[in-house]
Amino acid sequence: MGGEVCIVQTTLPGEWTDPFVGEWSSRLVGENLAACVQLSRVTSVYRWEGNLESTDEWRVQLKTSVEKMDNLIREILSRHPFDTPQVVSWLADSTSDYASWVEG
Repeated sequence: MGGEVCIVQTTLPGEWTDPFVGEWSSRLVGENLAACVQLSRVTSVYRWEGNLESTDEWRVQLKTSVEKMDNLIREILSRHPFDTPQVVSWLADSTSDYASWVEG
């Protein structure tokens, strides 16, 4: 396609309000660690400490450059409220125009 971006995804507590999640996410964009954040409510089903759990959460998906990915992940981990947060990342092909915009 011509470009490459890094996608980093995490979840946040479902009881957090829209404005609080927005503020948490906007700080990462404001500090130039991410170019874009998409937020959505999800239900997660998982096993935790031997129990089957089902919890409403926020899915937070961030787009960043390959160069900023490690700093973004470090910052997410330093601010995250969970003891063992989900933080996953992957590289995605994109248009060169979008990749240039993400690189900023």
